[in-house]
Amino acid sequence: MRILISNDDGYFSPGIACLALHLSRIAEVVVVAPERDRSGASNSLTLDRPLKLRTAASGFYYVNGTPTDCVHLAVTGMLDHQPDIVVSGINAGANMGDDTIYSGTVAAATEGFLLGIPAIAISLVGHNLTHYETAARVAVDLVQRFASQTHDQPWLINVNVPDVPYEALQGMEVTRLGKRHKAEPVIKAQSPTGETVYWVGAAGRAQDAGEGTDFNAVRQNRVSLTPLQIDLTQYSQLDAVRHWLGKSCI
Repeated sequence: MRILISNDDGYFSPGIACLALHLSRIAEVVVVAPERDRSGASNSLTLDRPLKLRTAASGFYYVNGTPTDCVHLAVTGMLDHQPDIVVSGINAGANMGDDTIYSGTVAAATEGFLLGIPAIAISLVGHNLTHYETAARVAVDLVQRFASQTHDQPWLINVNVPDVPYEALQGMEVTRLGKRHKAEPVIKAQSPTGETVYWVGAAGRAQDAGEGTDFNAVRQNRVSLTPLQIDLTQYSQLDAVRHWLGKSCI
């Protein structure tokens, strides 16, 4: 089995090193990740300048671009063979609910999925993160489960792992995305040169976090697995928009 690993925290992050170490024990692994932290980059592609692929002392490849760039470059131009699966992570922090829209971790997995490859995004949920090995062991388990079964179509799965010892996990749960409250306001500050600058505020607190959501599963020390899709069409509003357009609607 061939696995392409990427992330949004950068090729030097402890999460990707731990993930690559564990997955390399069961498969052939190639790591292609951003040269710096690109958290929150979402699904952006770099179109205004060329991308450069370099090799770190660790053997990891790194790119002067986004997580999406990394997977796109690897699959469409760098690798001799298409990977069997893309695994993105281990992200330093949660990617639950609305986070998935902004997440570069999820975006790297999504790019693999869009290119026809099954993909997993995996994140470690906590504050003072210490149990990357727990998330790595979960990733190994999921990849082995994937390899042992046949699938009609690629899957895109968002995985969030509580930051606890592996033995403390209370199983796995298939969940839906929850929702957060509105984000905190931007933080106004002054630069050393006297210029007014703004920092994006913290994400809002969990709002829709009841039973069945990713927030609730992680709170119960369970691994949350949420299958994602790319179709953003709001099907329940199609007729309402047609009515709104009236006779001008074809």
